[in-house]
Amino acid sequence: MIKSAAIKAAGYAISTISVLLLGFVSWRSASRDPLLSLCLVIGMATSIAGIGLRWLSYRVEEDEQPSTDR
Repeated sequence: MIKSAAIKAAGYAISTISVLLLGFVSWRSASRDPLLSLCLVIGMATSIAGIGLRWLSYRVEEDEQPSTDR
């Protein structure tokens, strides 16, 4: 059976790939304006940072649980 941690990790990876793909397809039109380019890059970076923080919080919660619950 697939563990919950593996499913969550896959979800975070898929979300990160999704952000990268959406940024890739948006780059052509955004690159025409420096402000749009900056907003796109910052938006992608903050989205990926948020995904990373959610993953980190999950790992911290997992480590805080008593070992008998695992």
